[in-house]
Amino acid sequence: MKPPSGPEEAQRPASDICVFASSCTMHGLGHVFGPGGLTLRRGLWAAAVLLSLATFLYQVAERVCYYREFHHETALEERESYRLTFPAVTLCNINPLRRSRLTPNDLHWAGPVLLGLDPAEHAAYLRALGRPPAPPGFMPSPTFDLARLYARAGHALEDMLLDCRYRSWPCGPENFTTIFTRMGQCYTFNSGAEGTELLTTPKGGMGNGLEIMLDVQQDEYLPVWRDMGGAPVCSPQQYKDCASPVLDAMLRKDACTCPSPCASTRYAKELSMVRIPSRASARYLAQKHNRSEAYITENVLVLDIFFEALNYETVEQKKAYEVSALLGDIGGQMGLFIGASLLTILEILDFLCEVFRDRVLGYFWNRKRSQRHSSTNLASHHSLCCHQASLCLPPHLLPRHPALDWMSVSSGPHPNIQDVASLHASLLSSSQIKF
Repeated sequence: MKPPSGPEEAQRPASDICVFASSCTMHGLGHVFGPGGLTLRRGLWAAAVLLSLATFLYQVAERVCYYREFHHETALEERESYRLTFPAVTLCNINPLRRSRLTPNDLHWAGPVLLGLDPAEHAAYLRALGRPPAPPGFMPSPTFDLARLYARAGHALEDMLLDCRYRSWPCGPENFTTIFTRMGQCYTFNSGAEGTELLTTPKGGMGNGLEIMLDVQQDEYLPVWRDMGGAPVCSPQQYKDCASPVLDAMLRKDACTCPSPCASTRYAKELSMVRIPSRASARYLAQKHNRSEAYITENVLVLDIFFEALNYETVEQKKAYEVSALLGDIGGQMGLFIGASLLTILEILDFLCEVFRDRVLGYFWNRKRSQRHSSTNLASHHSLCCHQASLCLPPHLLPRHPALDWMSVSSGPHPNIQDVASLHASLLSSSQIKF
């Protein structure tokens, strides 16, 4: 802050608004709170300062609101890699439960929820499954575990997996992890569970990924119990393009609102299908797995999952308006409209501290000091009275100075001014009064 410009300002306290205005670096305050009365010039300066301050506050509020909208910029970049981590591949059978493993107790507990069955339909449904009906006097179990139902009645990977290879290396059910999804019991390859190292591939194309042969076990599929009202049956391509994203969106909507992850990896899928190309291959597989050619044609599925190429695209979202840009805009608006800076804010805070010390704390200090003086005067008067009372002498027996006797009231003439002066000198020359 600037030093006081005159002796009058130097005598004023630091909490005086005129002293602060004359030394503050904020433009315009010295013209508003300067010495003198209210003039047209001072009123115009006050209006200009208030208008500039209001404009500055409006701009700051607008910049803060813009920052809180969290605008972002998207950068798309294509990169090449010499080795990519192979994705986790999850296999699910579209049929959640095997018909040969369902029991009357399962229908009692899970029939209304999983299959949409009424209790009166259980017997007919069991006959459609080729299962015996519930015995007379059947009593359901007191408790039921849905996870155990899927583990017992779901499609087991050991029964479905006919062959498995990863980059021409053999693999088996031990390389899969069991999980539960909306489709029931599923199995994930390369899940990285329990600290297992993730598999990578250095090449793209067929033969450099996961090759598996599955038996979908259509003879274990549950029957369609009710008429679906002419609803179309989706092909695998239609399910991938339409049904699966819609179901995933419904699950995300029903689930709790979780924040978006900071980083995620997505794989673009391209699906191509072909039936087993020749009868010779079907005959070979039928002999190998002790099945008929018709069964092989209807149930055997070969999956070849691989990277088409080892290039990938990165989509990165960055903040379009950083904190540094917000502070820069606020500083620019502050300098443009009110000619202030960060140090000006410190000056205002220092002035407020001075006002608090002089006006608020000073009030309590002065009040306490006056109370202390009052108590001191009362104590002095009380001690003087006590000292006079301790002499225990009447007033006419107290010792008196001879000059005081001369000034006593008598019928004689009063002393003139010179006599009073000499009397005063006589009193001053007396060193003490003896009793």
